[in-house]
Amino acid sequence: MGRNIEIKAAARNFSRQQLLAEAAASCEGKFTQRDTFFAVERGRLKVRAFADGTGELIYYHREDASGPRPSDYTINKTTSADSLRNILAEILPVVGEVIKQRALFLAEQTRIHFDRVQGLGEFIELEVVLRDGQKACEGETIAIEWMERLEITQADLLSDAYIDMLSATGSAGGHCSG
Repeated sequence: MGRNIEIKAAARNFSRQQLLAEAAASCEGKFTQRDTFFAVERGRLKVRAFADGTGELIYYHREDASGPRPSDYTINKTTSADSLRNILAEILPVVGEVIKQRALFLAEQTRIHFDRVQGLGEFIELEVVLRDGQKACEGETIAIEWMERLEITQADLLSDAYIDMLSATGSAGGHCSG
């Protein structure tokens, strides 16, 4: 199981903040992602589908709190995201789907996501992937440094996952995208 320190923030000036990231990190690509969430007792379980049909099964657990927070996760890659999603949908209730355009930047152990989420707007996520034996407080320090570089303020920070925000607006989509 991996562990990271992450934050999610509303983007105040998406283009400017992305330019700030480009100056300090390498762009690893831009992707369309469809995340289908399933009801589980603890944490979150989703199948992430990419445009080429591949995907990932992702399980994670984190507190719903704003600011840098630890997240434990497991990722398993698949060559057929639709098949995996359909199998899981036979077993577990589908909570909803999140469709987003994501630009991914990497800077050492930090993953910086610039997301345009269908039905919600523009957001920035930071994930500081902790190394074996690295303390969470070190990851929090790195996340705070990136927040400053990208002009993310405390007021921009969000505690909810995209799926929760979509559910609150009534547009999580169940089996359909929305």
